[in-house]
Amino acid sequence: MSLRGFAIHQSSLLLLTLALLSAFSGALHADDSQQPLQHWEYRWGDSPIDADGTPLWLHRDTIDWQSTASPSNPSGRGNHQHLWLRTTLPAGEWDDPVLYITSMNLIGQAYLNGELIYQYGEFDEQGRGDFAGWPWHMIDLPESAAGQTLTFRLYSDYTSIGLWGEVKVMERIDVLKQVIHSSAKDLGVSAVVSVMAVLATIFAILGPDRRGFTAIALFGYASGLMLLAETPARQLIADGPLAWDTLRAASYYTLPIALGLLLSHWLEGATKRWINRLWILHLAYLTIAIGCVQLGLISLSITFPAFDLLLAITLPLMLLLALFRFRWLNLEQRLLVISFTFFASLLLADMAVAHGFVAWRSVPLSYGALAFLLAIAAIFLWHYRRTQQQLAVVNETLELQVATRTAELDQLVKELEGLSFKDHLTGLHNRRHFHMVFDHECRRAKQMGSRLTLLMLDVDHFKRINDHFGHEAGDAVLVEIASFLRQHFRGMDIVCRFGGEEFIALLPTTCAASAYGRANDLLISMSQKSLVFNSTPLGHITLSCGVATYPDHTQDPQQLLRLADEALYRAKHAGRNRCVVANEPLEKPQAPFGREQPQ
Repeated sequence: MSLRGFAIHQSSLLLLTLALLSAFSGALHADDSQQPLQHWEYRWGDSPIDADGTPLWLHRDTIDWQSTASPSNPSGRGNHQHLWLRTTLPAGEWDDPVLYITSMNLIGQAYLNGELIYQYGEFDEQGRGDFAGWPWHMIDLPESAAGQTLTFRLYSDYTSIGLWGEVKVMERIDVLKQVIHSSAKDLGVSAVVSVMAVLATIFAILGPDRRGFTAIALFGYASGLMLLAETPARQLIADGPLAWDTLRAASYYTLPIALGLLLSHWLEGATKRWINRLWILHLAYLTIAIGCVQLGLISLSITFPAFDLLLAITLPLMLLLALFRFRWLNLEQRLLVISFTFFASLLLADMAVAHGFVAWRSVPLSYGALAFLLAIAAIFLWHYRRTQQQLAVVNETLELQVATRTAELDQLVKELEGLSFKDHLTGLHNRRHFHMVFDHECRRAKQMGSRLTLLMLDVDHFKRINDHFGHEAGDAVLVEIASFLRQHFRGMDIVCRFGGEEFIALLPTTCAASAYGRANDLLISMSQKSLVFNSTPLGHITLSCGVATYPDHTQDPQQLLRLADEALYRAKHAGRNRCVVANEPLEKPQAPFGREQPQ
């Protein structure tokens, strides 16, 4: 199956799964045996504590209590961080009654007729405590709770204080049904966008438009994790409110980064530059905020209002910048801006609900994320398909060009065979290779301050061999000498046929004395070897050698070739079958190898 076919197949399966989850969640809808709590009263501040640790306000009915329509953010807060709420539990018939609360800002205690029945978070001696996350709460109630007074002691240094969302008495099983019902669609959308993020990652790796698909993948991962971390079912998956909220914050703070990357990928000019600045600003906030939370420098809860304030400024700016370019955009770019406008509106609405600017209600943020991601994916898949079609046309053209170029390359290969770095007769490196290696070794010797020795060798009376035994015999002698040189010089040594009957050995990190000794050993061994060609004895073949070393004989390693050649010339004129070192006086030997070894 092709990559495009796999993507379509998987997307179809995920949409079917989402439909089944929606149907299943509808079947699990909680029944109507639930009673929202009404007739709330509140008072600001914290109660004095008696000797037993019981708040005195639980037993003193003063005129300080005031009525409020909602247990969330009563009027007159000012700088207060402590809030007391109370109400009377409604009458009803329940088998297993519990009090269900959507969220609590930030920590609190619940008292029934003055008895502590529930606590979330840890209170210190001043009645304060650290943020512990935003879970939903299910508080056990006795069967006889109807008509009794329910009191809450709450602490919050957040922008909101009190009980947020729904507060009602329900059957325990109905709470679980409601959690599943309210989570099913978000979980389905989270699964869809997460798998689409994986597919976008594959396209980013294999496809031509890597930056665009990378931005889609980032948005998919961020929105998928955010929806998972926000869904009520998270507490049924793992009990860790603060960890879930940290994950939600990180993914939530990543959304404008992904949005900015997507928009800047399509837009151009000054609009692109401004959007780049905005998503980079959000990237800095994400890094600093989550980093400080992990280091324990700040509370996670205070990072949300600061981010929401930043987002309330940057998100409309991104939207305005995109709309400013709307008339110059093509069809798919306009679709991107429209879907972005829809999703941005839902984000801002959800933000307004979270901070109490509007009454609590469910904002379908998951559908906005899914619609935006599907629109973006459709645009990029369409571009991917068009790119593949263009590539197919280009491939046909390339095949014709390749056929033409192949014929030209065959001709070039034949010409390059003559430029080989190997000598075709002896198998040694040739003169071209020597000059390339010699330049490299000269530079390295100067940089490292190491010695470099060059030996130039020549076959004595080689012309006589050709004249007396023929050129085939001469070639056989050269092949035998090459084999002998390969055996004698090894490791870092470099042996080349320089031309005709001349050979060169390049010895890195070798001093003149050592090279002289090795050259003499070579000449002695060679002079003792009797060669035969086609059953015809050729006699003993001798060599003459010139030696030059850097920096002993010259401060310029490039001069070694000239100095070794001059030394070889002196060896020839001194009687052959001997080794001569450059720049040293030639003593009159008694025998071919009678001169003293240089120091």
